[in-house]
Amino acid sequence: MSIGRKAIAEAVGTCWLVLGGVGSAVIAGEKIGNVGVAFAFGLTVLTMAYTFGHISGAHLNPAVTVGLASAGRFPRAEVLPYIVAQLVGGFIGAGLLLIIARGMPGGYDPAMSGLGANGYGAHSPAGYSASAAFFVEVVLTFFFVVVILGATSKRAMNTFGGIAIGLCLTLIHLVDLPITNASVNPARSTGPALFVGGWALRQLWMFWVAPLLGAALAGLAARALEPDQVLRKARPGPPGPAEELPTRA
Repeated sequence: MSIGRKAIAEAVGTCWLVLGGVGSAVIAGEKIGNVGVAFAFGLTVLTMAYTFGHISGAHLNPAVTVGLASAGRFPRAEVLPYIVAQLVGGFIGAGLLLIIARGMPGGYDPAMSGLGANGYGAHSPAGYSASAAFFVEVVLTFFFVVVILGATSKRAMNTFGGIAIGLCLTLIHLVDLPITNASVNPARSTGPALFVGGWALRQLWMFWVAPLLGAALAGLAARALEPDQVLRKARPGPPGPAEELPTRA
């Protein structure tokens, strides 16, 4: 599969994650509550895993891409194109959501209402400190990537991997929504922040550094636990191409 097709799949999938997940919070959050929003995020990943998993692996998240590369299960040369595609998808998803939200009675101001942006301190839904927010983002991203690596292992029942990953993201949101609005995904955080501006952009650094750190640690742990899962480079001569391993998120 060409990198161009993979990038398109990542962009479309990440757009859906932001539109469906963040959109559930912005448009229906008062009616469905945190449980409903958590399931909405889980369902976006679940549906895209089975839609685009065979094309790009359906990472939909720069942290997942970095975690897979750290574990040796994803080509490092494709990390940057994936992340760029995910950021484009997150931006488009947030833009589409804003167009819809502005149709509310009285309109919608992202700078005032937040557009589901992630934050800490005064911008945490429950007022959690920056240190607590950073810690939870590292820990939850670590376990999210651990689940992804386990569910997509050669030894796993890969047919059901998307279900495990979607439910894991649901659980993460049940924990993290009151703390930071739940990121564990720099692309999900960047899209809304670009439209909100101000405080959202000033606090965006955390929702890059913490998830990427957690994901990298998860990848290193997986590499130590299952070294045989690391991608092997093609050897010169007659033997076949490099071994390919599942990378679906």
